[in-house]
Amino acid sequence: MAAKTTLNAKNLESLGVQRLAELLIEISTGSAAHKRRLRMELAGNHGSAEVAREVRKRLASITRARTVINWHKAKALKTDLETQRKTISETIAADDPREAFELIWQFLAMADSIFERSNDRGGSLIQSFHQACEDAAAIARLVKIDVNVLADKVFKAVQDNGYGQYDNLLAAMVPALGKDGIDRLKTLFVQWSKEPKDKPAEDERKVIGWGAGGPIYEDEIYGTHRDLTVRMALQQIADAQGDVDAYIGQHPEETRKAPMIAADIANRLLSAGRAKEALETLDEADARGWANMPFEWQLARVAALEALGRAEEAQTYRWGRFEQALDGEHLRAFLKRLPDFDDLDAEEKAFAHARAFPNVHQALAFFLNWPAPAEAAKLVVIRKAELDGDLYELMTPAAEALAEKHPLAATILLRSMIDFALDNNRPSRYKHAARHLADCASLAPHIDDFGDTRSHDVYVADLKRRHGKKHGFWSLVT
Repeated sequence: MAAKTTLNAKNLESLGVQRLAELLIEISTGSAAHKRRLRMELAGNHGSAEVAREVRKRLASITRARTVINWHKAKALKTDLETQRKTISETIAADDPREAFELIWQFLAMADSIFERSNDRGGSLIQSFHQACEDAAAIARLVKIDVNVLADKVFKAVQDNGYGQYDNLLAAMVPALGKDGIDRLKTLFVQWSKEPKDKPAEDERKVIGWGAGGPIYEDEIYGTHRDLTVRMALQQIADAQGDVDAYIGQHPEETRKAPMIAADIANRLLSAGRAKEALETLDEADARGWANMPFEWQLARVAALEALGRAEEAQTYRWGRFEQALDGEHLRAFLKRLPDFDDLDAEEKAFAHARAFPNVHQALAFFLNWPAPAEAAKLVVIRKAELDGDLYELMTPAAEALAEKHPLAATILLRSMIDFALDNNRPSRYKHAARHLADCASLAPHIDDFGDTRSHDVYVADLKRRHGKKHGFWSLVT
């Protein structure tokens, strides 16, 4: 049974209405966010119209603000945005969807004023606007707004998408627009693409390469910002209409050979039952500049081979990709398609290949991700001389993963990082190295046999012999 002082709804109810009201006033003093939340709750007692009025006032206030939004203000703004967005989509929409639609559009319109005075490096703020696009689409379906009016609103929004706030608006609106709305939207974008446009100033043009005739400008290959906006919109519309050829047609000829775009096109061709064309598209991709083709391209290729009934060729490709790069996903797919019991032999063959793989760190990552911790531990012990303690992003989680059941392997990994820090005079890592040494001391009693690896006491004695004058390190060792 919870104590009477535990913070839960039942215990707080015992304080009584008056005392709770006094506490809320006290707690909200000095907190604009808490006061706004309380006002919103009070407005809710008077119906959605009053709540909508409060939201509209707050949205206008945010839009009018001109102060710079630095990193510590961004968190409070994010909370405020989410409060307003959820109030619109969850509270107001349930009672008055038409009012909610107008408010969510007002919410989206705030984006420019916010991003003009902020640097949303973490992408937290933009997420609220992307979710608001989804909310707008859901509310539009409730309102059953005229599809031509809706198409016009979507068109104008996407035209002015300077900060990417409307990136997912068109795709989200497809169900609400329906066939007629999508047709209308396509017409608007095609018309816009044909309107005269000014050529960008020479100093505003981006050089992306050089040819026999001089510089190659980005707008010559990919077009202007308007061209790109239209192209992306028409690609989304083509997807909505299930028109693969229209989608392909929106990619400039020069870009269709890029592996990622080729994979993108191939996947749509596969969905349309056009596997032969999909494989041809993938085979025509330009591999220059790629040590290995992107994983998306690889997946599309095996899917195309499977669709064409060339399963054995697909299996050969999967195994080849595993052998070359220790790709676990390809190996899983390969094993899944083998007869019962054959997969066990194939897995052992794969493990043997990984144990002998030239890059020990790649092999270690493979075993950890599979997961096969016993194999990872065996690899560490056998190939400890090859370990690079500078790769702490791999060594640290590997040591943590192996510590409980494979303390010797974990110790070897920890020592690799300690040795790197001290051998290479890295004072910034001494704190971590001291912690690793303490972890080694904790693991030592659990190691039954050190084999040809030095015991903990011998290792520490050798450290003191070689690095005894590094007082910055030893002062941290407890």
